[in-house]
Amino acid sequence: MNLDDVRKAFENIGIPGRDLYELPTSSKHFPDGCNYRIEISGIERPSTLQAMVDESEKRDIPVHRVIGTVMGATLLSDKELEEFAERAYSAKIEVILTPGPRSLWDNGRQVATPEGVLSGMRFRGADQLSYVVYEIKRLIEMGFRGFLVVDEGLLWLLHELKKIGEIPRDVKFKVSVFAGHGSPASAKLLESLGADTFNPLADLSLPQLASLRAVCNIPLDVHVVLFDSFGGFNRFYDCPEIVRTCSPVYFKIEPGPSVGSTYRPWVSPDSLGFQAREKVKFAEIIHGIIERNYPEGKISDKGPSDLAIPKP
Repeated sequence: MNLDDVRKAFENIGIPGRDLYELPTSSKHFPDGCNYRIEISGIERPSTLQAMVDESEKRDIPVHRVIGTVMGATLLSDKELEEFAERAYSAKIEVILTPGPRSLWDNGRQVATPEGVLSGMRFRGADQLSYVVYEIKRLIEMGFRGFLVVDEGLLWLLHELKKIGEIPRDVKFKVSVFAGHGSPASAKLLESLGADTFNPLADLSLPQLASLRAVCNIPLDVHVVLFDSFGGFNRFYDCPEIVRTCSPVYFKIEPGPSVGSTYRPWVSPDSLGFQAREKVKFAEIIHGIIERNYPEGKISDKGPSDLAIPKP
């Protein structure tokens, strides 16, 4: 047996035997026929959302999806959440909320240790699962239709609950970068477990990303700007090739020093609003680079019909 034998075995079950160094052009796209969309994280409050929408209109660049309440949706009041849903609905923007509580809130602290963090942010026990599912169902009742998931077990559970009617069919689940997946086998697994969209590890090469696209149909959510604490990279000039090889793709824009210092309840609304406006500016820059270098790649218009827009 040699390495070629292993690679052939992979290919027999639908997994690329190697990363796709030839960078094939993807023939897949969003339901509207377009290739890429914009996702902006860290929309923590209704005022942050409003600042982002204002900047999007000023720059005439569509934002299709926001990742909201990274600090945890339970830290917003019902009134704030209702206002958030109404503003997103009016702006025709998909909202993926980060539900809380989650493992970092629990009194088990293995995940906070230097080695324990390697086990990831998984839910511990049945009680934690019931807490987060309760929170998701409560937010669904408020009109939200998209949620961030960091645990494959929770993803499976939510998909099964959707099958029996406990969760509406139009609710979408996005797998977080914190789940730590980055291989074509993982992409295929997550899609089979009910993921509607998938955020792979942020530092994958173009051939590695192409290998993920080869095996799944759900959108890939690719970081093109990322926190210093995650590596602090900027992939603006990779964007034309990411569109070509990974369509359909969401571009994720998340600059800053770290998640912990940026998305917290005590960060001022003015600071969050400024950050949101800067992210929209980066989206405009990315869009310009793609238009000049891969004009075949098309961005979706504002508010395509397949988005998980809140229904307040």
